[in-house]
Amino acid sequence: MKDTFIHQGMRKKLVATLQKKGITNTEVLAAVNTIPRHLFMDSGFLDHAYVDKAFPIAADQTISQPYTVARQTELLNITSGATILEIGTGSGYQTAVLLEMGATVYSIERQNELFKKTKRFLPKLGYRPKKLIFGDGYKGHPEAAPYDGIIVTAGAPFVPKALLAQLKVGAKLVIPVGDDVQIMTVFTRTSATGFDKEEFGEFRFVPLLEDKN
Repeated sequence: MKDTFIHQGMRKKLVATLQKKGITNTEVLAAVNTIPRHLFMDSGFLDHAYVDKAFPIAADQTISQPYTVARQTELLNITSGATILEIGTGSGYQTAVLLEMGATVYSIERQNELFKKTKRFLPKLGYRPKKLIFGDGYKGHPEAAPYDGIIVTAGAPFVPKALLAQLKVGAKLVIPVGDDVQIMTVFTRTSATGFDKEEFGEFRFVPLLEDKN
């Protein structure tokens, strides 16, 4: 569990790369600069930890490209103290970014192997989500709704109505929508029944799977 000066220097370079790609949110950049991403990856991939690419983790999943994590987090537009629902805990890296920014995080993972691994791992780094849930992300987590923001870290073939229903008015759902290639889509709840929709280009994610339980 070492975080050396070399790792810290590599993170500074990664932050510079993200800035060149258009990430401007200083709190997002500070979180990326702080979190030891190499510890979220298998040891064989340590050389790639601060390259702006996605890499494999357990259960045929990936740790998202740093730019994707930063862009989704920036689009979420959260402030410290916000209550966020994350769909797809994965390695826990995106969870850590949200926690580093002062959010209260509920996170759902449907791969039991990943769920168990990440639940053990995050507290070792000092990151403690409000709740990690093994379950179906399509259903969200209505027990703690409504949320100040919802972030989906897998490609959804359609937008789950349950997630829209669990947003506060004024809050955003950031979700990649599509099959092979996804369009990063942001829904902002404007009223009890109204939503604004914006699109932010193409991304590639592993699919969001349902009915695991």
